[in-house]
Formats: sequence, C-alpha cells, structure tokens
Amino acid sequence: MILTVTPNIALDITYTIDKFELHSSMRVDDVADRAGGKGINVSRVLASLGYESLILGFTGGNVGSAIEADLIASALPYELVPIEGQTRRSVGIVDRSTGDATVLNEAGPHVSGDEWNRLIETVKRQLPKASTLVVSGSLPPGVGQSGVAELAQLAVSASVPVIVDTSGPSLLDAVAVGPDVVKPNAHEITAATGIADPLEGAAALLERGAKAVVVSLGADGMCVVTADQTLRAKPTRTISGNPTGAGDAGVAALAAGLSLASPWEDRLRRAVAVSAAAVAHPLAGSFDPDVYESMLTDVLVEDLS
Repeated sequence: MILTVTPNIALDITYTIDKFELHSSMRVDDVADRAGGKGINVSRVLASLGYESLILGFTGGNVGSAIEADLIASALPYELVPIEGQTRRSVGIVDRSTGDATVLNEAGPHVSGDEWNRLIETVKRQLPKASTLVVSGSLPPGVGQSGVAELAQLAVSASVPVIVDTSGPSLLDAVAVGPDVVKPNAHEITAATGIADPLEGAAALLERGAKAVVVSLGADGMCVVTADQTLRAKPTRTISGNPTGAGDAGVAALAAGLSLASPWEDRLRRAVAVSAAAVAHPLAGSFDPDVYESMLTDVLVEDLS
C-alpha cells in the first residue's frame, strides 16, 4: 500500500468555458467538483494504474464533508483528521479555445498544533503497512515550514521509501532529511536553489541530502539525477489539453516504481507517459488510458551520465 499525505487538501472546482477573457462576464456550461489536492490526485492515478493507496490529511466544515463524500463515491480509501477550520477550495478555469488553465488556490484553514500532531500520529500508525510514502503539496496556515520535512523524516526513520513533492523553503528542509525522491518542477528548483539549469539545480539538491531528484519540465518531459546516473525522458509528440495535475500523475508513476524498485529508465518513461495522458483529460487526478499506453512507446529516454 502507498500512503499519500496531503497536508492541505482542497475541493477542486473546475469550470470549462469556450474562451476565457479578463474583465468580462462568461457563461460556464461545464462544472465539475471533486476531492483534490496533490496527494489525492496521486491516489486517484494510482487507483487507475492498479495500485492500492490510503489518503491521509485533514477535513473540516461542509467542504470537508463534500470531500469525504466524493472519496467514498470514488472508492478511494482515506483516513482524515477532523479540524475546526473549513477545508479549502481550488477553482480551475479551463479555456477550450487554447487548452490553458487558470487556477485559484485558497490558502487553506488554520491547523492547530494539536491537530497537526494527530496527523503525525496517524502517519506513524499507518507507516508499518506502507510500501512507500508520498508527501505532496503545500502546508496549511499554522504549520511551520518544517512540516513536510517532519512527515518525510517519519518515513526515513521507519525505513519506508518516501517521495516529496513540494516547493520553496519546505523543499529545502525536506531534502535535508534524505528522502528517496524529491520532484520539483523547473521553476520550483530554480526558486529553491537559485540555479537556472535543471540538471545543475538537481545536483545541488542531491548534495543537500536527496537520494534522487526528478525535475518535471512540462512538455519537455522529466529528468532525474542520482549519485550514479543522470537520465532525461522526453515525449516525441506533444499532447494538448489541461496540464493541471500532470505533475501529480507523474508522482503516482514514480511512487509505483519506487515501491517496486524498478529501474529508473522504466520509472521515468512511465512518469512522462502518464503525465502526458493526464494533460489529455480535463480533470486533475485522471488520465486518458489510451494516450498513456500509446505514449509508453513515444517517450525517448537518454542517459546523460
């Protein structure tokens, strides 16, 4: 079983419109809402790939109730810690004419020290059953920037492989505890290290403690840097659509590969293929299975070591 921890779960609301125009009134003819946040997206993709996972995080207010109802309807196992605050919402606006998406993310509810400690105890209790831990996304107000590192340290101490997908100071703190994989995108790695080149930035995070650094490069695929090898995987064709959640789909494939201890070439190929397939689906946390299967043969993996 793969544990996914989303410290700042959200109800994802997606509006799809013909054309997005600033400073105007627009008609919405397609609305979807469901449980979201990066870790939940990872769990959705894992389920579609045939892997068991357990969703951990917080729930509060009527938005939290709506999230739990959706997880039940989606047959996604979860254990959420109740909090006093209201779970946040995330609004995505998808423009059919361009395929672009605009996303508005609420900051999230304030989480008290006692509430955070209950999440920590939940993770500790579930770790002995886990093959891999995934810690994804931002931290809610009230939790210090070391919160992601604290979660990752639980897995490191329990000898459970861990993937961290976060950004900013939380990324640098998490790297220091020695996670098996961190997965920033190109912008996030530059912001964290001050280094523009993704491979050089990845090497810097490796020196800080990460065992492997995977950098997502958008339509240009992904690269991975470890102590032994440097690989780059690039799709040979471009998929148009909504990129929201594509990185989470990639993390799901990386988590599956980590739990199976598969070779990095295979992990990277599958991560790029499922990320592209996620772009082809309008909702974050889902992917087009036909695109995924076809992309497996359309990803070129180069050894740059």
